[in-house]
Amino acid sequence: MAVNVVRYRNADGVGWAAVEGEILSPIEGDYPTTSAFMREGARRARDGVGVGASSIAPSDVEILCPITRDRQFLCQAVNYHSHMRESGIDPASSPFNIFFRKASSCLAPATTDIVCPAHVEFLDYEVEIGLVLSRDVSGPVEVTEENLADHVGGLVVLNDVSARDVQLPEMQFYKGKSYRTFGPAGPHLTLVSAEELRRFDELRLKLSVNGETRQDSLASDMVHRPPATLTELSALQDWEAGDLLATGTPGGCALQAPARPLALLAQIVSPARRQALLRRVAANNPRRLRPGDVVEASIRTDDGALDLGAQRNEVVSEKR
Repeated sequence: MAVNVVRYRNADGVGWAAVEGEILSPIEGDYPTTSAFMREGARRARDGVGVGASSIAPSDVEILCPITRDRQFLCQAVNYHSHMRESGIDPASSPFNIFFRKASSCLAPATTDIVCPAHVEFLDYEVEIGLVLSRDVSGPVEVTEENLADHVGGLVVLNDVSARDVQLPEMQFYKGKSYRTFGPAGPHLTLVSAEELRRFDELRLKLSVNGETRQDSLASDMVHRPPATLTELSALQDWEAGDLLATGTPGGCALQAPARPLALLAQIVSPARRQALLRRVAANNPRRLRPGDVVEASIRTDDGALDLGAQRNEVVSEKR
């Protein structure tokens, strides 16, 4: 059975606790980072060792981001068939697994306000499953469905918040997706076994804005699955326990493929003109995020056996 844990702060300091209904059961041990927790605390939590000697109410603590900022924040782009199609990409003609990174400083608790920078006019949302890695890798490995649980120890809800009018004209993912608060994660770190990972395709990703459902898809719509992705990624770089991989978002984003004449025009104008054009289009896009909007995201199986929890974030303007 999957175990949901949270990272919290109270008068006694920062700790980890197993979630049992409305009660938090602290996990014994000092785990200052997600890496330290995944190396030792996760096993203790799954085995029930040192858990439950005392209990606390969620109202008595501050729930923190389960991924500490010392960890790598790795990502996959356009990794769902539905998101490819809405982006104007033919899945059959785009076989490549696209990787990028977000700044770890954008990680935030699941209820944090999303701060829209003053210069950003096209703010978008992307609900994603985050894989929390459980062992160090320093060279190529072959990850399969059979040994996936040796490498993935947990799952989290992520919102890959994106400034499209920075990302697209500047032709880089890092800046437009890395502003502070652009990576709400949690609330739970859901510890999973091999049996539970076999239900990965049954996870349903949902996101709403002001109560209107925008994204609702099963993980089975994913193009490049975790085993093949981790195998390919290991040939490129090292990772450590506690590092995070965001696995892409399904269709339903505010960004949609432009009409063909507009798309052709965007290809021939300068980046600065492209940015101005995109912002003009965004002004008439009712789906883009604006200050005052409330974004809610959740990931769970339809039967509730796997439940990664839910986020609620309000979009606010940057304070000057």
